Amino acid sequence: MTVSPTILVADDDAAIRTVLDQALSRAGFEVRTAANAATLWEWVTAGDGDLVITDVIMPDENGLDLIPRIKKIRPNLRIVVMSAQTTMMTAVKATEQGAFEYLPKPFDLDNVISVVRRGLETPTGEGRTVNDNGEEALPLIGRSPAMQEIYRTVARLMGTDLSVMIQGESGTGKELVARALHDYGKRKTGPFVAINMAAIPRELIESELFGHEKGAFTGATQRSTGRFEQAKGGTLFLDEIGDMPADAQTRLLRVLQEGEYTTVGGRAPIRADVRIIAATHHDLKQLVRQGQFREDLFFRLNVVPITLPPLRERTGDIPELVRHFLALAAGEGLPWKSLDGAAMKRLQAYHWPGNVRELENLVRRLAALYSEETIGANVIDAELADIPKAAVELHAGSFSQAVESHIESLFGSAPDDLPLPGLYDRILREVERPLVQLTLRATRGNQIKASEILGLNRNTLRKKIRELDIPVIKGGK
Repeated sequence: MTVSPTILVADDDAAIRTVLDQALSRAGFEVRTAANAATLWEWVTAGDGDLVITDVIMPDENGLDLIPRIKKIRPNLRIVVMSAQTTMMTAVKATEQGAFEYLPKPFDLDNVISVVRRGLETPTGEGRTVNDNGEEALPLIGRSPAMQEIYRTVARLMGTDLSVMIQGESGTGKELVARALHDYGKRKTGPFVAINMAAIPRELIESELFGHEKGAFTGATQRSTGRFEQAKGGTLFLDEIGDMPADAQTRLLRVLQEGEYTTVGGRAPIRADVRIIAATHHDLKQLVRQGQFREDLFFRLNVVPITLPPLRERTGDIPELVRHFLALAAGEGLPWKSLDGAAMKRLQAYHWPGNVRELENLVRRLAALYSEETIGANVIDAELADIPKAAVELHAGSFSQAVESHIESLFGSAPDDLPLPGLYDRILREVERPLVQLTLRATRGNQIKASEILGLNRNTLRKKIRELDIPVIKGGK
């Protein structure tokens, strides 16, 4: 007769214990439940149980603190942590302490059973080392299911050097996730180096990535280190990888395949000692189909894909994000503010085409410009009413789709009903003018900051301001 595995469940909530007891029993497991950590520890030291499910907050001890003690006497016993404290730090700490899996509350019972079965079937490897760093600043905010999955993915990748591809709309926090992967990974003591492919002239990308020797090209008056060398022992974050030109893609692929590179104009190979994290707002699979991105490079980078949800798909996280940004603003010397319930509902009803970055900018503006301590719905309505109509309409589709619809409207149904000559320059001007103007408005006329955001040389930005007849905001640099 086959003996069913025994699952030890520890949670101070009687309802949780009952639900798990019934679900796991129906799935064919023996179940023992406890309301505190002391009883669980007694069972574990007696050699009972084949897998443990424990809550974090219990009346007598924190479940995370119990994990290393259990792993010390029974290193092969799998431990699943569940918690209503659904932050990334909880997931990371559970993994650091040696937990097999982290489950945020409320949980799906089918998922719990699946995790238990995996825990019982998966061969046990060496336990993780415990990290004693203590509490760190929360790098990501949100308790929505989509964010919980991201937290779990970050926690699972802590002990690996796997390449990661982060996809998501602009403003969703791709660099924050990249930094979290670095800060809680194997290479956290090394440098984190970021490079934005869309912000670098095509002819300089290889030099930026790999460095160059003195005399390698006109203007190369001395040797320069590239981002690969600067990130040695750490993480290289390749932002907007979809904008990388074809020749640079080929060279990057060679580096990933061979593990070494040469500087521009150099001959001696240099070992590439970096972990690669890439990010893009493009659909890379579509770019591959269109022949604009190498398929073999895509597979090299897309070992672990992470997709960030737009803010409009996780509006339940907005109150927590607002409080976080208000606290940051107060820490920078701005007056402390709060939002009343109606104002918060207005924010949650908005579609946020600029995602979390747009929300952060709005919150900082509220803290800086309004005298009232509690912001009401009337202020939010006024702020959101100032957003250009074109930006409001973009949430229903991509920017390219909006542009396509606009251009399509310029062509009539009859063969002779065509736009006037000069359409290309006209469309470019229609896109460039609001882009530059809104960026200058957001930076309050600071042309240095605006040129950084746009990825333009400052002289180029000045030229465009003149050509597009954009009024200069007084006080800008």
